[in-house]
Amino acid sequence: MTLQLGQTAPDFDADTTEGRIRFHEWIGDSWAVLFSHPRAFTPVCTTELGYMASIKPEFDRRGVKIIGLSVDPVENTQKWAGDIAETQGHAPNYPVIGDVDFTVSKLYGMLQADVEGDPTARTPAQNATVRSVFVIGPDKKVKLMLTYPMTTGRNFDEVLRVVDSLQLTAQHRVATPVNWRNGDEVIIAGSVSDDEARTIWTDGWRAPRPYIRIVPQP
Repeated sequence: MTLQLGQTAPDFDADTTEGRIRFHEWIGDSWAVLFSHPRAFTPVCTTELGYMASIKPEFDRRGVKIIGLSVDPVENTQKWAGDIAETQGHAPNYPVIGDVDFTVSKLYGMLQADVEGDPTARTPAQNATVRSVFVIGPDKKVKLMLTYPMTTGRNFDEVLRVVDSLQLTAQHRVATPVNWRNGDEVIIAGSVSDDEARTIWTDGWRAPRPYIRIVPQP
């Protein structure tokens, strides 16, 4: 399956470290970040799960739920949590899916449809594409997809930045420019005509080119 931006995020039932969930029901009216890792007890992911736990209050403040995924039994992730806490200073404080039958990994296009067998017999390298991040909106649509190589730790501060942009542009008819940070100037969306823009931004805008209309962040 090829998952694309704007599509409905596939729903599923799964066991997690915090009990069984139905994904769409678990999201509810919130935003959500689903991030995956290829196996328990892998070094780069150990740092990632610990860091995500440390910044979870920032996601909470934005109304974003966090959920991890491992192609591993839940009990392996629960054992791994001790290592994460001891080496990173924070244990996972969010659920982690035990995707032992590869259902979620296949639904989200991270593993091929013909993958089967014992997940604990697979090496992390065989699950290399299970290094992805999905941001999902309250409408259950996929808003962002990122896939990283196994040797590069993910930048979850960047995920927060993107969430800020997504939430802003969902409420206002603007887009965010390169390297935008919360509070910076924004760009009037191309879908807004000049005539309509004048009714919204009554003080006008700065336009180095007619198609680049810059205004303060709403």
